[in-house]
Amino acid sequence: MSDPGGEAAETFEEFKDSFSYGSRNDLSFKFMKSLSLEEAAELIRRTLHEVGELFDDPTADRLIDLAYEAQVRGYTPPPGAERRYVYEDRPFRAPAKPLSETVVGLVASSGHFLADDPPPEVPADMTQEEAAAAVSEFMRRAPTLSEIGKDTPPEALRVRQPGYDIRSAERDHNVTFPLQPLREAEAEGLIGTLAPVAYSFVGVCSQGRLRKELDGWVERWLAAGVEALLLVPV
Repeated sequence: MSDPGGEAAETFEEFKDSFSYGSRNDLSFKFMKSLSLEEAAELIRRTLHEVGELFDDPTADRLIDLAYEAQVRGYTPPPGAERRYVYEDRPFRAPAKPLSETVVGLVASSGHFLADDPPPEVPADMTQEEAAAAVSEFMRRAPTLSEIGKDTPPEALRVRQPGYDIRSAERDHNVTFPLQPLREAEAEGLIGTLAPVAYSFVGVCSQGRLRKELDGWVERWLAAGVEALLLVPV
């Protein structure tokens, strides 16, 4: 099919797929690529309907729920699909003592780092749009584990991650890097001690290289006295 100008018209499938690292890239809606044409069309129809409802009812909860339900459908493997990744239960184990007596550490794949100490794969002047455009490069790289002191103020933090929409994390870093809630848990005695250094890395990376890095990372955490880790996958 061609438009009046003689150029091939975009198909609906191309349109819905363009939100996943395409011309309309939006990491909150990249799941649309996994939806069928019928599901994507129904999502757009219902979204427009809910926008119309906002004219009289300014509560956006139903619109948010609609997007969330569509994300679940988009990311849920179809019945009988082959599992791409298999995770073992080890080395997880029951805590040796109450959490209120435990040194707790934080590790997130959120892509946080200190403004004055960016990891090599994220140049200080890299924008989020540039990070998303370089997603294939990130997936070939070994990740860098950034160290972030537990008393780091929010204004000293930066976040870049080509795998998710960082807008909420930029407004409140605790959304994906919950340092402040852990400090509050320490002050309230819910955990024994918060480890002096928290850690983050860009989760969009070479999984093979990540596995090779893990032993060294664990040694660093143990050397810092960490007894339990809060793992935040993003």
